[in-house]
Amino acid sequence: MSLEMRLELIPLPCTDVDAAKAFYVDQLGFSLDHDVEPGNGMRVVQLTPPGSACSIVIGVGISDPEAPRLRGLHLVVDDLDAVRRTLVEREVEVSDVDDLGGVLYAHFEDPDGNGWTLQQVPR
Repeated sequence: MSLEMRLELIPLPCTDVDAAKAFYVDQLGFSLDHDVEPGNGMRVVQLTPPGSACSIVIGVGISDPEAPRLRGLHLVVDDLDAVRRTLVEREVEVSDVDDLGGVLYAHFEDPDGNGWTLQQVPR
């Protein structure tokens, strides 16, 4: 028997769904997979980074908006300088690039303070 497991969806705490959705779609370039309101005041917004098999979900009734923020979510990229430059042009506050033994990192936060890391590994 094969024990296969795929991480495909990460819920993020969010206080302002529309602001977070705009940040992820307009500034980061995530695709909007769906934005639905299935009832009982619930809202589900699923977004996927370009080229990723794993998505995030924000909304109402998804997670506690007051929950601790997630930190260290990694987006692995081929050209960190180019990605960073594009995000800065889109008004995302991205840290300077750190070189840790040939692996490059830069960091930013979403409007709710969830922390993201851009990572480029040598090939």
